[in-house]
Amino acid sequence: MAANSVFASEAFATGLITDFEKEFRREMQENKIPGAAYAIIKNGRVVAVKVHGTRANDADLPVTSHTVFRLASVSKTFAADLAAILSSENKLDLEAPVTRFVPGLKFKTPGHAEKVKLRHLLSHSAGITPNAYDNMLEDGWDLEKIVPRFNQIAPMCAPGSCYGYQNILYSLIEPAIEQSVGETYPSLVENKLLKPLKMETASLGLEAFLSTGNRAEPHVFTRRDGWMRVLVDRNYYRVAPAAGVNASIEDLAKWVVAQMGYNQDVLPENVLNMVREKRVDTSRELRRRGWRGKLTDADYGFGWRIYAVDGQDVVLHSGGVRGFRAFVSYSKDLDTGFAIVMNAQTRAIDRLSSYFWVTALDETKDTSGR
Repeated sequence: MAANSVFASEAFATGLITDFEKEFRREMQENKIPGAAYAIIKNGRVVAVKVHGTRANDADLPVTSHTVFRLASVSKTFAADLAAILSSENKLDLEAPVTRFVPGLKFKTPGHAEKVKLRHLLSHSAGITPNAYDNMLEDGWDLEKIVPRFNQIAPMCAPGSCYGYQNILYSLIEPAIEQSVGETYPSLVENKLLKPLKMETASLGLEAFLSTGNRAEPHVFTRRDGWMRVLVDRNYYRVAPAAGVNASIEDLAKWVVAQMGYNQDVLPENVLNMVREKRVDTSRELRRRGWRGKLTDADYGFGWRIYAVDGQDVVLHSGGVRGFRAFVSYSKDLDTGFAIVMNAQTRAIDRLSSYFWVTALDETKDTSGR
């Protein structure tokens, strides 16, 4: 039986790698994506790392497995894991009200802010309209000027009762962590996560990204000129927990391996269980295209989405800022992980990520039936 199990696992990985590589190449060629890289993980081992294209379409700079991309909202997974670690060490109280650390936070409904706890930030369940004041962040406003304006927003529901995705509110976990621990957020991310996991190319912030020689440049699509290289958008770096991490596909694969439970000294099981616990319903996600009707449930934990795909939970998060897209995911049941990054603002990454998991589930059924 053990030999059959190993054979089935190897057959699954080989078939999945072959099928996905064909689809990946098709998407790259059809959409003329400037640069991309992906990794597939099976049983805690990275079984495939593939790269495509150029770091900048106006230069001869090929993407390598060590090329650094912006992770955008995938950064939320780092913030959540760090918060869960600190909570497990009794250094951060996730039941504490956000106003303990950000006393200037108010909403239109009196008393609402005092009911919003740190756990509500991490699960996007503060009861506030989605993406509140992201437009001001994109216009270059400082957080110090944005946060007081929340007093003009009437809550949608009581904290913990509904889902509303946030960037600015999510980033308020940073002052809570720093005031609770007495260390800076960047140093904690580095010392608690990046260094222990040997994520050598990973970093936090704009300065670190721009100082990296082997970095991908952002591209946006125009009808007249196709993919155009653009300047790095600085604004979302100002909400570091929400969108501040940079990494190569090599290091992103290490991140996924750790989420799958293969680095218990850094991310123990109680921490992983904390972040992937289903905390707020996000059933609107069930209408997402590309999943062939296989999505049966969708929830958000702490910094991670949990999709039920054909009855199997897939833990994932995507990210996008101007000129970059990223996606990380894993299934504990299938002991499989997948990550992909692109230096192009494109929906191709959504099609490829859903294709990967639908194919993985289909091939699991095929190999288990042999």
